[in-house]
Amino acid sequence: MSDTATPPITVWFLNGPNANLYGLDANKTYGSDSFPVLQSRCEQKAAALGVQLRFLQSNHEGQLIDWLQEARGVADGIVINAAGLTYTSIAILDALLAFPGKIIEAHMSNIWKREPFRHHSFISKAADGVIAGLGGDGYEFAIEAVARLVRKSLQGA
Repeated sequence: MSDTATPPITVWFLNGPNANLYGLDANKTYGSDSFPVLQSRCEQKAAALGVQLRFLQSNHEGQLIDWLQEARGVADGIVINAAGLTYTSIAILDALLAFPGKIIEAHMSNIWKREPFRHHSFISKAADGVIAGLGGDGYEFAIEAVARLVRKSLQGA
């Protein structure tokens, strides 16, 4: 291996309330892939990109905030689907604003085609980009996007 090898990138993918129920919704709002299937897809995508991925889910706002704080100094980037907390949590926004790395906000559904209260995301203020409405494919795109952003920042671009 040469001295110019790309350093490994670490990404934490945080999922909020009810994401563990993906694939169980009769309306298929979030697609048909179960949460374990989505996790596997994301892990495969990360491995193909040379990204170390930590894929987490909690139904508790405080746990998500704890993970965001823990990611400081450990993770290069974060992908976050805060789910219902996207529209309500200033505390998650504040934790994201304290994170020095790259952030991609991801949503399985197109939040702008849904109820009006979903049209405003508090966490978008901290995000470098938003991917929504592409289901599980969007999760994979989000990992690729954050990896590209991190690599560009490491190269000084």
